[in-house]
Amino acid sequence: MAEAPAHDYPTIEPTSFDVVICGTGLPESVLAAACAAAGKTVLHVDPNPFYGSLYSSVPLPSFLSPDPSSVPLSPSGDDSHTVVDLHRRNIYSEVETSGAAPEPSRRFTVDLVGPRVLYCADEAVGLLLRSGGSHHVEFKSVEGGSLLYWEGQLYPVPDSRQAIFNDTATLKLTEKTVLFRFFELVRAHIAAADEDGEGEEASDKISEEDLDLPFVEYLKKHRLPPKLRAVVLYAIAMADYDQDTDCCEKLLTTREGIQTIALYSSSIGRFANAQGAFIYPMYGHGELPQAFCRCAAVKGALYVLRMPISALLMDEERKNFLGARLTSGQDILCQQLILDPSYKVPILDASSDGSDSNLLRKVARGICIISKSVKQDSSNLLIVFPPKSLEEQQIAAIRGLQLSSNLAVCPPGMFMVYLSTPCADTSTGKQLIKKAIDALFAPQASDSLEGHLEETSENNEDLKPTVIWSCVYVQEITEGTSSSLLSCPTPDEHLDYRSILDSSKKSKQADRLTKGVKLSWVGVWGEGSGRADNGGKSAARSPPYANAATSSGWMEVVAAGEVVGVGMGRRSGDGGATREGEDRGFPESVARRPPPAAATAVESGKVGGGNGGVEAVTVWGKRGWRRWSQGKWGAATVAWML
Repeated sequence: MAEAPAHDYPTIEPTSFDVVICGTGLPESVLAAACAAAGKTVLHVDPNPFYGSLYSSVPLPSFLSPDPSSVPLSPSGDDSHTVVDLHRRNIYSEVETSGAAPEPSRRFTVDLVGPRVLYCADEAVGLLLRSGGSHHVEFKSVEGGSLLYWEGQLYPVPDSRQAIFNDTATLKLTEKTVLFRFFELVRAHIAAADEDGEGEEASDKISEEDLDLPFVEYLKKHRLPPKLRAVVLYAIAMADYDQDTDCCEKLLTTREGIQTIALYSSSIGRFANAQGAFIYPMYGHGELPQAFCRCAAVKGALYVLRMPISALLMDEERKNFLGARLTSGQDILCQQLILDPSYKVPILDASSDGSDSNLLRKVARGICIISKSVKQDSSNLLIVFPPKSLEEQQIAAIRGLQLSSNLAVCPPGMFMVYLSTPCADTSTGKQLIKKAIDALFAPQASDSLEGHLEETSENNEDLKPTVIWSCVYVQEITEGTSSSLLSCPTPDEHLDYRSILDSSKKSKQADRLTKGVKLSWVGVWGEGSGRADNGGKSAARSPPYANAATSSGWMEVVAAGEVVGVGMGRRSGDGGATREGEDRGFPESVARRPPPAAATAVESGKVGGGNGGVEAVTVWGKRGWRRWSQGKWGAATVAWML
């Protein structure tokens, strides 16, 4: 898309901000919301005319015609700073299309991060709920479940007790018994771990020795046959690489595998109207960055689209960045600069120009348009190709996601299918995606055979769907960097956002950004620490609870790594009206309801550094109140309450 003339760019006031962010991808948008909630002044710009950057959902014609990769440098009259030229790069390569896109092609929405889903119980969903971003996004479940490609056939993934016993066609009785016993063993371990050894027998826990074992060895130890091992490893624990080789790229431990199984199982049934473990945003994943941008805007962040950054302003003596020069020629000063990964900064990229450039991680992706579902009577579903399922040299799993028109991403009667696999070699990655497409779909029929095939399909439910249009390409994967400026990560090869959010959250620069206002991150990140007054003499005051301070003291309560809410404690233990509900956006009837006297006490001596944090506190939410004692109940219960 052509750049607008410089004189069409608006003048931005003020010219100095705490944080300047360029790019509205998911990591940048979450950081913008966090900074704005922390009381920082935020300028958020994007060179594109839409939100989402590399995480956006775009109409099919826009996907086929990407924006130019370079950013023109506009002169400025102020030369008091050292100027570092900035250019954009295209992280996509080896693009290969086949067939003609159906008309009108603008009715097809392409996810740049596909295939991608959200677990019903993962951190991204909690992040949306706590920040208020969930008010701006609508989800639907991946109701068709998951299919495993095994020995040339697609089999349903038995991921729950009900699915195991309802499977009368693909699982033998002995396989059902072995798989059921394994899931029961994992369930008992998770329950025992959640209770911290209380209420469950210690013998229910898996030993530390077994937890450190490679997960595949643990599965063999419990006599799971190859097919069931593939189900657990690649369709539930979501291992990416072949776990049965000695030179595995990423060997999954039992501990890591069970953590993902716990997330998977807790996602099933979390929402009453969601079937299965996964949900997908209506209109595509580009809605997620927009939701966080709206949260940031409400908190005072300033947004300007179609505004590229053309250069960085640097203090040569101190070797740090002072701000950015926009394409309009205007200089903006800031304390912290955050860029999306499409920007190539010479200082940051110097090390990647050497001999190690071939070691960059890559992911091969494919997109298909079909007119028939892969699985009859299912609209949205996942497909998993375990390693070696397509060829002996296949070392990584391939995952596919079929989406239908009920998600408003394509016209009725059509389906979008996304596929991806991590790869070190572009040609190998593309070849595997093409083999997966050939395994799932029939090639587009010629005109002479089209009528015959349509007639045959009426009497043949097993006929493969026909590919109308397809695109195969390779995407470069870069990690976020934390030097004197912060560069966010690109979309990775995983099926969910856990790694991307962890990378952004754990950044040293992001942590420093909130120094002094750490508790205000609670509203976005769900982190913080227990805090209360000393004998009722002072109160913890921190956004978004700055108006909620009382003489009795407030505390942020953390359980199982999650903030479970804000409670009020009195040393004497008597009751009193609270406003924590009001500050979390709860209904007035909940916010102003006085808590029961017997459940409000937290002794001041039990709070703080030397005593191991909060011992007990009462937390109020939409569904009532609960008295929390350390180790007694955690994030799952609180999610139900809040």
